Amino acid sequence: MKARQQIIDGFDALSPRLQVAARFVIDHPNEVVIASMRTLAERAGVPPATLVRLAQQLGYEGWPDLKSAFADDLGLNGKGYGERARSLARRSRRPDLLDDLFLAQQTALAATAEQCLPALKAAAKLLKQARQVHVAGFRASFPIAYSLVYGYRLFRNSVQLVDGLGGNLQMQLRAIEPKDVVVARAAQAAGAPLIALTDSDASPLARAAQVAVLYSVAGASFFPSVTAAMGVAEALLGLLVAEGGDDVAARLQRNERDLVESGAYLPVGSRY
Repeated sequence: MKARQQIIDGFDALSPRLQVAARFVIDHPNEVVIASMRTLAERAGVPPATLVRLAQQLGYEGWPDLKSAFADDLGLNGKGYGERARSLARRSRRPDLLDDLFLAQQTALAATAEQCLPALKAAAKLLKQARQVHVAGFRASFPIAYSLVYGYRLFRNSVQLVDGLGGNLQMQLRAIEPKDVVVARAAQAAGAPLIALTDSDASPLARAAQVAVLYSVAGASFFPSVTAAMGVAEALLGLLVAEGGDDVAARLQRNERDLVESGAYLPVGSRY
């Protein structure tokens, strides 16, 4: 990573305050890309102006330019799918290509886990208070939304998927009421709380949300990674089950038994 290495190489020449900021940036490169300057400064324990001075000390005009350099290094900046695909094609004969692809996913998961734990707990609290939960996900986000709904419905019936299938988006959104919780911008119009699963706290969803759970989309492939987002969804379900106690466990057990009896699932321990 060129920008990160640049900071490492110039670390000793920085003032003590700038070194505090630089050390955090070096150790959390993924957060540099997905979080706001204010959030990063708070986590690093420095004023936001310190990040600006750090960028300028390194020869950048300001923080956005340094952030953009980190995004370039991760292959996330200014490249369309086709251009990133050509970059992959040029690396096709490298024996470590698959290692790089998996390492990028692991890095994204680690960066996401480090920053989203408080938000996940706040999201779980909001969900448990909701009359109904509406989960929206479109295009690349659809499998994340569907997986969350599928797992959630195993122990809670009042969970609905908003997918717009058949052009019925408006019909699905009409069901949202003020006591519901929604993962969609339509929550604002209905007066319902919004939980945003997003890759940036500057995104429209995050800025409108009561709770924003951030995940990293950094990856080495042609497409922004959804691995960390799936990890967030599974972690949220695990937290809801853990906090639900024996009642949730009993509902899960009943629903699993029904799925086995219907033939949808094989019995546990089956050799088929």
